[in-house]
Amino acid sequence: MNPVTVSIVISAPRELVFDYLQDIANHPEFTDHYLVDWHLTREDSIGRGAGARFRVKAPGNRFSWGDSTFTEVSRPHRIVEVGRTGKANRVRTLGVYELAPAPGGATRVQFTLDTEASVLSDRILEAFGGRAWLKRKNQKAMRRLRSIIERGEGRGERVTLAGG
Repeated sequence: MNPVTVSIVISAPRELVFDYLQDIANHPEFTDHYLVDWHLTREDSIGRGAGARFRVKAPGNRFSWGDSTFTEVSRPHRIVEVGRTGKANRVRTLGVYELAPAPGGATRVQFTLDTEASVLSDRILEAFGGRAWLKRKNQKAMRRLRSIIERGEGRGERVTLAGG
């Protein structure tokens, strides 16, 4: 699938936004409208190697579990997460948060999600509405991220440690 890219400007310093995003335990707060049942894969939820498992609330999704792990955390401008989802975890995912300075001390946050389906049936599902659905959900996530960082509003639940 072609990558899905969304961006937003947040009225906060780049370092503050980066510190919030590099803690994967914060991600359910702004994505819990479509990613639910989060569990950390290790105790330390900050930085490279931090990861989580979650369920994707997508229409008609029978194999809803997915995971994501931070593989690159370059302060204060880039966070890369890789993961898998779908039946037998056969759909690879790559998410990239890029943070750039914006006028007035604000921060432009751009999130790009790329998926690589290895089976024809998965590629067909992506082609019929998957990309548009992901774009809508990620745009809402960016608006919620802005609301949380700027005003402390709209926070969802914090994630727990798997098995704990």
